[in-house]
Order: sequence, then C-alpha cells, then structure tokens
Amino acid sequence: MGHTGAVWCVDADWDTKHVLTGSADNSCRLWDCETGKQLALLKTNSAVRTCGFDFGGNIIMFSTDKQMGYQCFVSFFDLRDPSQIDNNEPYMKIPCNDSKITSAVWGPLGECIIAGHEGGELNQYSAKSGEVLVNVKEHSRQINDIQLSRDMTMFVTASKDNTAKLFDSTTLEHQKTFRTERPVNSAALSPNYDHVVLGGGQEAMDVTTTSTRIGKFEARFFHLAFEEEFGRVKGHFGPINSVAFHPDGKSYSSGGEDGYVRIHYFDPQYFEFEFEA
Repeated sequence: MGHTGAVWCVDADWDTKHVLTGSADNSCRLWDCETGKQLALLKTNSAVRTCGFDFGGNIIMFSTDKQMGYQCFVSFFDLRDPSQIDNNEPYMKIPCNDSKITSAVWGPLGECIIAGHEGGELNQYSAKSGEVLVNVKEHSRQINDIQLSRDMTMFVTASKDNTAKLFDSTTLEHQKTFRTERPVNSAALSPNYDHVVLGGGQEAMDVTTTSTRIGKFEARFFHLAFEEEFGRVKGHFGPINSVAFHPDGKSYSSGGEDGYVRIHYFDPQYFEFEFEA
C-alpha cells in the first residue's frame, strides 16, 4: 500500500530485491520486494507512465506524462547516491517536447533507453548524455508496448495502428511487421522459438457495442521470420492489455480488461494447447 492513484508501470531489479512503480498520483516509488516496505518516494509534476531498472539495478529511469501544463520528461536517478533520492534531484532529466512517452525499456548494456511515443516515433536516448542517438518513425499511431528479446538484440513494439513491428535494438532498423485488424496493446517474443504473441482488440470505449467475436479479443501468434499468423487463442471477453512469455517458452500469460489473467500451457513445437489456468 502507498500509491493513491492508478499504478501504470512496475519493474523488478535483476535479483528481485527491489521493485519500482510509477503512478497517476504523480510519484515513482521504490519498494522492498520481500517485505513491501517503501524505501524511496520520488515526487513528480504529472503521472509516471513508464519506469525501469538498468541491468545492474543501480540506476532507475522513469518518464512522466505531458499534462496539466507540464511537459513530458525522462528522469534518471543513481540509487548509489542517497542525496539524489533525498533531494529528489535526478542526475539527468531529458525533456520530450513533441509527444509524450507511452512505453520505454533499457537498451543493450544499459547504455541507452528505447522509448516509444504517442505519435508513433521511436527514440534511443543516451543514459549518459541524454542526447537522442537514433530516431525512427515506422508506426503511424501511439506505441503501447515495447518488449525485448531474451538476448536483447531485438525488440517488438505494439501500436494503435493495428500492427506490431520488430526492430534491431542497436540501430532501430525495422525488420518485420505483424498486421492485425484491431489496435495492438502488447506484444512479446518467445525466448526460444520463432514465435511472436500479440494481444489487443477493439478499444475499450467501443466494446459494449460489440460481440466478443467481432471485438477480436484473441491472443494471436505470428511466425517471427515469415510474418504469418499461425494460431489464435480465445478466452478473454475484453481487450488484452498485456502479454508475456514464460522463460521456458512453453506457456504465456495475458491480462485483459475483463479482469482476468490467463495462463496458457502449450507445446511450442506443435502448438498444441494442454490446459489453461
């Protein structure tokens, strides 16, 4: 307990000792994972939309929304320097003037962050200087989610433009496109198979006027190389907001606006589903 508004993002460090959360209550908080004790409170001028630890667990980043007259910022704190936390003074703060950040992850080796924007742009920001290293725009609408591959050489984006796209993590070169008929809210890469799973569906405000069949609430599987859809999994009766693979690649979970988290176990080689929880 602690936040007084919707929690928009959550991340654990590499050894799961600490958890970082960002909220609509204009704060980012650091917690002890085992006890739930709040270790740090970082106040902001607007809602915190994305947050994350670097791979050493020493540096955190979070982005704030563009709202109430305040622009979007990305802030970086070094947890090894208590004065930054005590004084609420990040060692670097990057303004994002054009469109707000809607999703962000740390890039390879923790040297940069990869951020997706409301307008469909992708930016790679240096974690040392704050400069924009690479800028591309392959999406035409908001980027809802970014997830890295296991070896961090690639990442997949999910967008309101009804597509998910595969990019190179270092150059941001566009590699593949996975097309659907509805907004894509989340996409994940299998850790050991050439599989991509997409979740989404008709936007929430339109759901009440639509049947679950027309709403397209299935999780959809695509082949990573051939960009072809080879399977759909029903279950949710509302849009899917998030998807994630298990590290062994033999199950995945999905969270939907219907209030359910579903875990599906399957044989990835033959795509035969065994059971769901």
